[in-house]
Amino acid sequence: MIMDDGMAGAGEMDERARPGLRPGLLNRRSFLVGSAVGLGALGLAGCVTTDGVSFAEAEKMYGPVPNEKFPIPAVDVSKVNPKYYRRTVRYDTKEAPGTIIVDPGNYYVYRIEGDGYATRYGANVGRDGFRWSGNAYVGRKAEWATWTPPKEMIKRQPEAAKYARGMPGGLDNPLGARTLYLYQNGVYTLYTIYATSDPETIGTGITSGCTGLLSQDMIHLYERTPVKTKVVVLPA
Repeated sequence: MIMDDGMAGAGEMDERARPGLRPGLLNRRSFLVGSAVGLGALGLAGCVTTDGVSFAEAEKMYGPVPNEKFPIPAVDVSKVNPKYYRRTVRYDTKEAPGTIIVDPGNYYVYRIEGDGYATRYGANVGRDGFRWSGNAYVGRKAEWATWTPPKEMIKRQPEAAKYARGMPGGLDNPLGARTLYLYQNGVYTLYTIYATSDPETIGTGITSGCTGLLSQDMIHLYERTPVKTKVVVLPA
């Protein structure tokens, strides 16, 4: 499968990570959510979360991003558990600044900042039976990439056939606004860190091993992550 920058193989990962296509409806949620997610909105009591991030701060942090190629709407932060809001935290590690650490057991992604601190993002991760661990690195990056469904998916879900030559980048595209492709020893692992616009998936295991951040968080991480950045995926 070919992405818009001529990269092969990404389609298989994307299909694996996004089961549950509803008949007659081909959209971002149908690729991402499936039956593993049945969450209602998480109510927020009061003005300040238990992590010390105010509701107003969260609304600002996850506000609209109008200057994108495809303007990104604000996140409904009432659908995100406050502990998954982006924040700077203490994090002791021997890994170098810039390293990304994925903690699927706690639904977090960390970017090591140095001096005992890290930026922490809430995430969705692989569901039971599809989680993995080990070291990788960012082999390539893409903004608003075209998504191509693999032949296996088209066989199972014929409505995807209209995208056999690629689904253009956009808000409904499963890859989202930004994607980091994970490699080991020069080979694409079929796993990514990608952008999701489905806030209710944060803090859940829904994918086949990929890791999703809210679009605003993914843009924040993407801008700070060059190709060759080390990625450590911890055991769940």
